[in-house]
Amino acid sequence: MVDPLGELIWVGEHPRLLSVSATETPEGGLHLSAKGLGELKVPPAAGDTISISCSNLDRAVPAHADADEWFTRLLGRPARLIWLDDPGRRTATEEKGGLWDGPLLLVSRSSLQRLDDWIAEGAMERQEHPPAPLDVARFRPNAVIDGAEPFAEDAWTSVRIGGIDFRVSALCDRCAATTWDPATQDRGKEPLRTLARHRRWDGNTWFGIRLVPRNLGELRVGDDVRPG
Repeated sequence: MVDPLGELIWVGEHPRLLSVSATETPEGGLHLSAKGLGELKVPPAAGDTISISCSNLDRAVPAHADADEWFTRLLGRPARLIWLDDPGRRTATEEKGGLWDGPLLLVSRSSLQRLDDWIAEGAMERQEHPPAPLDVARFRPNAVIDGAEPFAEDAWTSVRIGGIDFRVSALCDRCAATTWDPATQDRGKEPLRTLARHRRWDGNTWFGIRLVPRNLGELRVGDDVRPG
């Protein structure tokens, strides 16, 4: 998602993007829906690339004009949906891939439960009603695991999920985007307030780990997880 100048539009500045549900159609397009905006079927992107400014990417194919109009109404500002037609066009390194410190993000349900417990304890200390448990979607993970001890993933250097081996490239520092509720688009102080109390060092708050795959494959629900 970019503006007319090709600059990145991201959820931290436009939380209404959290309301969008997108599924791939059999033809390779997208089926979009958002509360209050209805649905839209976007055909597969085709045509020439345009110039954009998105860190490791300088060109992409614009989607159909109907998608641009749909997202413009959603955000209340001009917006363009783009498609990366050639993944090889991205600037990537063997160490980090093509996005920040790693292309995939893993979080643990037991770590999330511990965070929820800390949030509830803090609310009780402030004599407030404990909030509902956090939706894991706030952290935008690619993989969610069960069974590990809380924050055991901090010490992992590698992990095998199903048939794919991953190198752990970094812990994930969390930004203000996590304070938006993906269901309501309401903003609060959590989880950053509690992460700052329990998980802050080196000037950042941390939750989850970034992964770089060492081989090709598919992740499936129920895959075994073997840390290293």
